[in-house]
Amino acid sequence: MDAAQFKIDRQQAMNDSRRALMLDAARVVFEKLGIEGASIREIAKQAGYTPGAIYSYFENKEAIYGALLAESLEHLNIEVEDAGHKGMSPAEMLDAKASAWFGFFAANPRDLDLGFYLVQGMRPRGLTAELNFKLNDRLHDALRPCEAALQAMGLSAEDALRENTSLFAHGVGLLLMQHTGRIRMFGQDATLLFGAYVIGLVERLQSVANPVKATLEIDDDHRVQFLL
Repeated sequence: MDAAQFKIDRQQAMNDSRRALMLDAARVVFEKLGIEGASIREIAKQAGYTPGAIYSYFENKEAIYGALLAESLEHLNIEVEDAGHKGMSPAEMLDAKASAWFGFFAANPRDLDLGFYLVQGMRPRGLTAELNFKLNDRLHDALRPCEAALQAMGLSAEDALRENTSLFAHGVGLLLMQHTGRIRMFGQDATLLFGAYVIGLVERLQSVANPVKATLEIDDDHRVQFLL
């Protein structure tokens, strides 16, 4: 490696390090003040930089928030991609992929906050339409494997989308209850409840795909019997 390339690589490493430090500082500020109350000045203070230094990396606080969310979604997608293996049945794959995204958010509640604009009332209005679309699409990328598994179980694309939406909504509800501590009111465990929902979903779909045929018969004692 020549001296010029070494200098370029070192400068890039320093830039990446500064950017990471700024994002870490921004996460702290967003959690404390929300996107509405946060400012570049506060983020700079937390990071130990001047506001001008922050602006050299990010256009505004919304861009910083978008970068944090994008980073979180990449980690989420890696978790989902690594879940399961090729030898699994569609039902097993559904369980593996669903458990992966649920487990990621359960283990990383701050990423749940980022992903659903929950930190102190965050809303997507601060993001550009293009960035908001890209972030939503990346979130959907993490959910598509469940949709594919549902289709492999015999559902149409429309039905798979509907079931996947219900699955995601159910999981998010449980995550929010866990995150806020409300689930303790019922003495329940969010992960166990989500697992039970997935099992119930699989059993329901399998029963529809393979309906049990039965007939009624009255025996000599006039008792009704169910014959499979």
